[in-house]
Amino acid sequence: MDIQGKVALVTGGASGIGSAVARDLARRGAKAVALVDQSDRVAEIAAQLDQEADRKVAHAFLGNVIDEDFRRRVYDQIAETLGLVNICVPAAGITRDALAVRMNKETGRAEIYPLDTFRLVTEVDLIAPVYWSLEMVARHAESRHRLGLKRWNPNEGMQGVIIFIGSISSQGNKGQIAYASSKAGLEGAAATLMKEAMFHGVRCGVIHPGFTDTPMVRALGEDYIEKYILPETQLGRLIRPEEIADAICFMVQNSAVSGELWADAGWHPSPA
Repeated sequence: MDIQGKVALVTGGASGIGSAVARDLARRGAKAVALVDQSDRVAEIAAQLDQEADRKVAHAFLGNVIDEDFRRRVYDQIAETLGLVNICVPAAGITRDALAVRMNKETGRAEIYPLDTFRLVTEVDLIAPVYWSLEMVARHAESRHRLGLKRWNPNEGMQGVIIFIGSISSQGNKGQIAYASSKAGLEGAAATLMKEAMFHGVRCGVIHPGFTDTPMVRALGEDYIEKYILPETQLGRLIRPEEIADAICFMVQNSAVSGELWADAGWHPSPA
């Protein structure tokens, strides 16, 4: 798929990988990039993208990605003013790291990872990305129905692309029971959508970034990064968000690339 002239939607667009991929899509000639985030910075980032592109390209939407009504309103507004979304990168995510089971030495009781926290992480990191993507597929299905089109034909050209943001943590990572479960779940969602959504001309893939220089990773603390991340990373540094954005755009543009792409910078942790 040629990014030029397409409409893209990026959740988590106010920072980190989301911001970087939105910027790269605009630079590569996207007709419009919708930035979705619950941070007020989303409007600031959209203004920066417009300035860099010297044209109106970015459209900011402030809200919570787990809100169903908000999601539908965003898609409705995009459809009314810009057209169908062709590229969906649901990048919004959170971590709430803690051991799955921790012994409290004072009480002698085992403390289990809080259920409410597990639900929150999976809601943001798994359910929300899937449903922002399903919304795009549904809009294409309805559009094709209105036009009297049935099964997509390759001669039509690719109609849409979904790129989920997985993680190397999907292979399992100490202290990330909820986050790892969510990212592993995206693999199954992408594999299923690839089989189903191609009926409407939409393909789906997953990129698994390693430790990237984002606010989420920096929140781990410099000591943690220096002690536990960099020594296990062959590249010897954190991945730049722009490097992940470039890889995502590669996945968008090359229709032969399906399934999963690992962008881990050679991170291979030692056994615990």
